[in-house]
Amino acid sequence: MANHNTEQHENLNNTWLSRMTQMRRRWVKKIGKSIIRSIANDFMANQSLVGDVPVFDANQFDWVTTLEDNWQAIRLELDEVLLDKELIPAFHEISPDQARISKGKNWQTFPIWVFREKCQINCQRCPKTDAILDTIPGLQNAWFSILAPGYHIPAHKGVTKAVLRVQLGLKIPKDFKNCTMRVADVNFNWQEGRCVVLDDSFEHEVHNNTDEERVILFLDVDRPMKIAGRIANRLLLFLLQKSAYVVDAKKNLKTWEQHYQNYLAQNQSKPG
Repeated sequence: MANHNTEQHENLNNTWLSRMTQMRRRWVKKIGKSIIRSIANDFMANQSLVGDVPVFDANQFDWVTTLEDNWQAIRLELDEVLLDKELIPAFHEISPDQARISKGKNWQTFPIWVFREKCQINCQRCPKTDAILDTIPGLQNAWFSILAPGYHIPAHKGVTKAVLRVQLGLKIPKDFKNCTMRVADVNFNWQEGRCVVLDDSFEHEVHNNTDEERVILFLDVDRPMKIAGRIANRLLLFLLQKSAYVVDAKKNLKTWEQHYQNYLAQNQSKPG
């Protein structure tokens, strides 16, 4: 009886500690985001060498040409990946902080680079894409972003101006005029083989009001900045990588990668 009571007491303590840890992480994330948005982002905007606008002229970035010239090679590898689409994780399954805007399997992400680290199994599946990504200066993140028909990503803001977001159209609905993104007061439609460069620290949302999925190559690259901005940028991104916001996502990614690798190994070993 005494042992049973002790186990119950330990279970209660563990549950309480777990809840306290989760609450602490939520507050740290919330406060950290508030500090970055209210202080650091103003500094980043002032240090920017490319201005501070919701959507940029893509032609001002030399590497955009590399992406656009090679989009069909990337698309071919995407098509192979989509053969196993049911295995690709939803955004919130990798990054739980995205649960408000990612529901069910409506927004899936196939990670290729995550905070400068290559997802080796995925790079092996997409070697040409990986080789092209190697030429992009200041690349932080890269993944295929798959949006289901009829899905709406609610309005939200990114954490930092330290990076610019790049979106290369790969598989766009025929009814592309009803597949749109709004960044602040700028609205646009994707086109296959064309890049859009934007600042996701501005409020943005996506509507796919079509009966086809939309797939883009989704990149984060270092924002071109003055010397002080570059130093602050490196410090900020270093701190972000140490935060629960990134640590939790990387842990979930490793778990998914292991399952995915096992699946590929089993299917490659099957005859025929």
